[in-house]
Amino acid sequence: MSFHTDANGADDAQPHPGADHGALIEAVGRLARTSVTVIGDAMLDRYVYGTATRISPEAPIPVVAVEREVAMPGGAGNVVRNLTALGAAVALVAAVGDDQAGSDLTALIGGQPNVEPWLIVQGGRATTTKTRYFAQGQQLLRADHEDVSAIHPKLAERLLRIARDTIAATSLCVLSDYAKGTLNGDIASRIIEIAHAAGRRVVVDPKGGDYARYAGADVITPNRRELAEAVGRRLDSAEEIVAAAEELRARHGFGAVLATRAEDGMTLVDAAGAVHFPAEAAEVFDVSGAGDTVVATLAAGLAGGLDLRTAARLANVAAGVVVGKVGTAVARPADLLAALSPQGGALRKIVSREAAAEQAERWRRVGYRVGFTNGCFDLLHPGHVHLLEQARANCDRLVVGLNSDASVRRLKGPSRPVQTDAARAAVLAGLAAVDLVCVFDEDTPEELLRALRPDLLVKGADYAVANVVGAEFVASYGGRVLLAELLDGQSTTATLGRLRG
Repeated sequence: MSFHTDANGADDAQPHPGADHGALIEAVGRLARTSVTVIGDAMLDRYVYGTATRISPEAPIPVVAVEREVAMPGGAGNVVRNLTALGAAVALVAAVGDDQAGSDLTALIGGQPNVEPWLIVQGGRATTTKTRYFAQGQQLLRADHEDVSAIHPKLAERLLRIARDTIAATSLCVLSDYAKGTLNGDIASRIIEIAHAAGRRVVVDPKGGDYARYAGADVITPNRRELAEAVGRRLDSAEEIVAAAEELRARHGFGAVLATRAEDGMTLVDAAGAVHFPAEAAEVFDVSGAGDTVVATLAAGLAGGLDLRTAARLANVAAGVVVGKVGTAVARPADLLAALSPQGGALRKIVSREAAAEQAERWRRVGYRVGFTNGCFDLLHPGHVHLLEQARANCDRLVVGLNSDASVRRLKGPSRPVQTDAARAAVLAGLAAVDLVCVFDEDTPEELLRALRPDLLVKGADYAVANVVGAEFVASYGGRVLLAELLDGQSTTATLGRLRG
């Protein structure tokens, strides 16, 4: 049971905030029908992966042999990633430098669906870039390039003019403040005035101890440390967090404070009192970017017409999803529905192509070898299980590509499949050897393979390596192909023939 705290600090037993899953499941469908303006500090996150097998002769540090690099939007850009993952349309207003990192960030943000980027370029300014170096699944170093001074006054005025237009064209405004210069001075307060004049609510992800800059914001979302910094004292208990939030509401006229508390969940304090939401994650692997996910889900919920408490509950569920993944992640509607589903469990393994590619990348970041195999898997039999167990024994995580119903009909005729792809996926997901299932509609898994880039590709020994779809592609980046042993007499066709006979 969670509890509700009234204005006098008394605790009253309340139903678990996540108990009404049916209402939350229905609310998930409203997240995609929204539009949000995000204004703040956009960054470029770079990840450099390699192996470290020797110590430098120049200093007692490891030498990393770089194998690959990945880049993605960070800061306000990660809020945008999370919003678009939920299906929302987004206008991003931010400043970048006239450098290669700024160009890369612009391309990454512009390449996302449903995003209208308004990136103002300031000459001579460094685009904030965080570069993380990994070897054998361990982060060795983070190097930051940044300019945290306020953006040029003329650019600030231009940013405000653009903000006025984008706020008027969308349903809600998010200020993502990472103290990198975009929202310095009175910029944040002026944007809040613009939004309220247009009848739009403002959600602020704050930074620093001066919350007067956000006066009048409808919701602010500090974490425990940021909240403690804002009131100038330690906050060790739920009661102290509620008191701090009430103090900030009274001091700065905030409509509500949604404080994230890591493994202790979240606390929402508004005019109706306080509600504590217990943490939703079964396991916590990485909290990177979880605050961005909370802000994005809360904003999408409010923009979609949800009441504050329901939007906060969904944000809490979304936070539980992303901290259960490795690396900066996003929560998609399918993730939220799986987390809310009373079935849960194995069905969470069934994911979209995009989600599978993201998960494969996160696994590789911690040094896991990702394997892949594919097939129709119609009427699962011992031969299938034998192949899957061999595949899983040769990798750390196994992704199974499953032909859709339409794909099976094209390959095997109008009488197949016997079971729908939903049923086949559910059976596969129930196997311990299988870590993810991804349904694909093409005749071959070529596109799925290119999205996943597995370290291991597995097919049955009735194939020759030269005839395995994707073998050449996997070999091109150092992956390998495994031809798994088959069990004699085991096939769906043979089983159906015996049934007919």
